[in-house]
Amino acid sequence: MTKSKKITLSASRDIPFNKLVLSQSNVRQIKAGVSIEELAEDIARRTLLASLTVRPVLDDDGAETGMFEIPAGGRRYRALELLVKQRRLNKTAPVPCIVRTDGLAEEDSLAENIQRAPLHPLDQFRAFRAMREKGKSEEEIAAAFFVSVSVVKQRLKLAAVSATLLDAYAEAEMTLDQLMAFTVNPDHERQQQVWEALRQHYSKQPYEIRRMLTEGAVRASDRRAQFVGLDNYVEAGGEVLRDLFQSDDGGWLQDAALLETMVTEKLNEEAQAIRAEGWHWIEVGTDFPYGHTYDLRRIRGEAEPMNDEEEKTYEALKTEYDKLEDEYAEADELPEEVDERLGEIETAMEALQNRPIRFEAEDYAIAGAFVSIDGSGGLRVERGYVRPEDEPAVEAEDDPDGETVNPDKDVEVADASDQVTDQDDEDEDDDGTKPLSDRLICELTVHRTMALRDALANDPQLAMLACLHAIVLQLFYHYGQDSCVEISPRSTQFGSQAPNLGDAAYVQSIDLGIETWAGNLPKQPEDLWAVLTEWDSDSRDALFAHCVAMTVNAVQEPHHRKPRQIAHADILASTLGLDMVKAGWTPTADSYLGRVTKAQILAAVREAKGDKDADRIAGFKKPDMVEAAEELLAGTGWLPQPLRTAPLAEEPDEPEFEIVDDGDVTSDEPAVEEEDAALQAAE
Repeated sequence: MTKSKKITLSASRDIPFNKLVLSQSNVRQIKAGVSIEELAEDIARRTLLASLTVRPVLDDDGAETGMFEIPAGGRRYRALELLVKQRRLNKTAPVPCIVRTDGLAEEDSLAENIQRAPLHPLDQFRAFRAMREKGKSEEEIAAAFFVSVSVVKQRLKLAAVSATLLDAYAEAEMTLDQLMAFTVNPDHERQQQVWEALRQHYSKQPYEIRRMLTEGAVRASDRRAQFVGLDNYVEAGGEVLRDLFQSDDGGWLQDAALLETMVTEKLNEEAQAIRAEGWHWIEVGTDFPYGHTYDLRRIRGEAEPMNDEEEKTYEALKTEYDKLEDEYAEADELPEEVDERLGEIETAMEALQNRPIRFEAEDYAIAGAFVSIDGSGGLRVERGYVRPEDEPAVEAEDDPDGETVNPDKDVEVADASDQVTDQDDEDEDDDGTKPLSDRLICELTVHRTMALRDALANDPQLAMLACLHAIVLQLFYHYGQDSCVEISPRSTQFGSQAPNLGDAAYVQSIDLGIETWAGNLPKQPEDLWAVLTEWDSDSRDALFAHCVAMTVNAVQEPHHRKPRQIAHADILASTLGLDMVKAGWTPTADSYLGRVTKAQILAAVREAKGDKDADRIAGFKKPDMVEAAEELLAGTGWLPQPLRTAPLAEEPDEPEFEIVDDGDVTSDEPAVEEEDAALQAAE
């Protein structure tokens, strides 16, 4: 029986630091891992935890020189060298080394780096947890391993996942991204339920895990959560689920019932203060459907002017603001304190400009207010709306003959001669105290109307003003009868056709335009003409464009097909260069994906992302497919066909003519005639 040769380990010894030099045989040439500075600090705290591998430096005769080169451990040597330079380590300090003489130096360096097994992430998570359990704070752990406190929090969060899931991760049944997704919900039982459910799925994407673990929870970015306040919710006993590994917009509020109770209580408290103002009615709700005020008349109060003290404060702020802007006008970047001060001044000026609105006593008696939550979680109060049943009765006017005239009743006169009789011409010999007959007045005003039309036709600017006056009366005032121009704009109101319409950026923009224009128009319709004549042409043009825009209707309704109008809408969109992606429309579960078939969802993904992604989600159930498609289509710019804008058709180029010289021309006149003939033939 052959005896196996016994292994002899390399000798280890302490060698003074000044007898060590780096070897050119070290295979590590690229910097990676912990920096030299951090490694030096770690050695200073814990001393050297691993010996250096060295080889004797030989002279030309092969004799040892007393120096040793380091083929493996160069980074540790540099860290020690830094400590020596910092006078924190003596240059003759003994360094534990393993002395190698067999083989090649490159082999030592390569083996040390290749044979090293990296620490499994789970072992690191558990090590951090063990240190935490032994009394180390998160800050102390972070300082010991030169990582941020947030990294320690993440590692501890991963170590706190259910043991069943940690075992699955250790056995490579689960990826690190999937494990991170499970940290959203600390409930181990729920984590295991989701993992078992996902085992039946073709795909186990992290976003699916997060969705299932936060099902029924309310995002912290939700308007209701913003309205109540996250701190108040937590103080009331509510729990917030957080994701430490990706942006979660503040997390998820797990107790939806508690949140609803707090929202209702706070809204009612706010409504009590509004009710105390004296309104006829108050309606309270978390949100109201878009267009809930369309059939109501709006009374617009007047902003209370600033008092003397407020005006002085505003002027002082404006002076300071202008001075700072002038002082740093040429600066590429504002100093932090200056930028902060400018922001404070802007906020203070805006608060002074945002004046309280004052209403008349008779307005409070017939109007009411809506109290709700706006899109950013703030309180929204819409004051001054009058319901039709609360409208005051319009007093009838009497004509000179004692007959009642209803000012709200439109009367069409097709022919003046059909409305009066010759009886009005009787008693021609009566004295001049009798008023003109209705027939004569009608005849005279017909002439005046035609002359007025002729004059207006020759004054385009005044014609536009008259048109604008008529349109504004009917779009912005309850009674639009103060114009002789018979133009009737029709502004169709939408709301029920499109859920959550008010959340769209372009809808909010047009609503803001309505509010802005309404605030700049006079309260009484009879004052409108005088105001419009005082405005500059740019302001009138902008108002005219807004009013015309309010009449656009490109809605395709099943019961009312209008192909010519839709065709014109396409031309208008192309001319304007309308881009619904830039406008802010995105394909979400509510806006599109949850409203179409699975085949249509796959077609959208296939068109935007390609066959690979479409095939990957083809086997999903409808809810999972909708969520996956929403994530896949985000940022792609994909639009369904009804929202796409075709480019404008290019106009054909002018035809080019080529004149061919067939020979010599003996005189000028025939040449001209031949050229004309050629052009006519070409045309």
